[in-house]
Amino acid sequence: MIRLFTPDPLSAGVAVAPSPEQSRYLLSVMRLQTGAALALFNGRDGEWRAVIETIGKRGCILRVEAMLRPFGLPPDVELVVALVKRGPLETIVEKAVELGVRRIRLVLTRRTNAERVRLDRLQAIATEAAEQTGRVEVPEVSEPRKLEALLADWPADRRLMFCDEAGDDPQAEWGGDQGRARPALDALKPGDGPWAVLIGPEGGFAPEERAVLRGLPFVTPVTLGRRILRADTAAIAALTLWQAALGDWR
Repeated sequence: MIRLFTPDPLSAGVAVAPSPEQSRYLLSVMRLQTGAALALFNGRDGEWRAVIETIGKRGCILRVEAMLRPFGLPPDVELVVALVKRGPLETIVEKAVELGVRRIRLVLTRRTNAERVRLDRLQAIATEAAEQTGRVEVPEVSEPRKLEALLADWPADRRLMFCDEAGDDPQAEWGGDQGRARPALDALKPGDGPWAVLIGPEGGFAPEERAVLRGLPFVTPVTLGRRILRADTAAIAALTLWQAALGDWR
């Protein structure tokens, strides 16, 4: 069944007017006719069955019939990712939504080489991914913030899985279990509350950023294997490991 996101309230009997782009998709691309059924969700009211009630020159009107699924949230994991080039960043947003993140936070680091971003396009990509993957909510893609400011406001009860591509340095100032980067599946433990996954820029984190991160009590440094991964590959791999260890893949 075709699924569409709508900002409108959803309940039995209400009429919904799709956007012009959605109407073109339903009528011109999918060639649906009056009476055809589809699913609607708005991120608040669950998923609802609707039918095309009328078709006009300017689009169509949908009539909501019955709830298909109640609203529900996926496991509480966020993605914090440094701005990278447009293509990889769009891939990261799409795949992160497919993999079940609740929110995507964009961050600026010392080695970030792409400071401009079309937030509206990234949010549209997130919406389309939610439509295609059966989610009943759309994760927010937040405005970019500097890493220092993000960490200063970080909630103490949310663990931060720091994917450190540089590995461990025996001469570094950090030490002990908190400073030691372990394989992700060894480091992730059930019962630690909500989580976030941190992915760095294409040039990696600066040494001073790594030192700050390794010293924070809510940070869990991890490695993603021996190979150096691109940012988009690292994001997909890290979220997959988190879902396998702590998420709804278990």
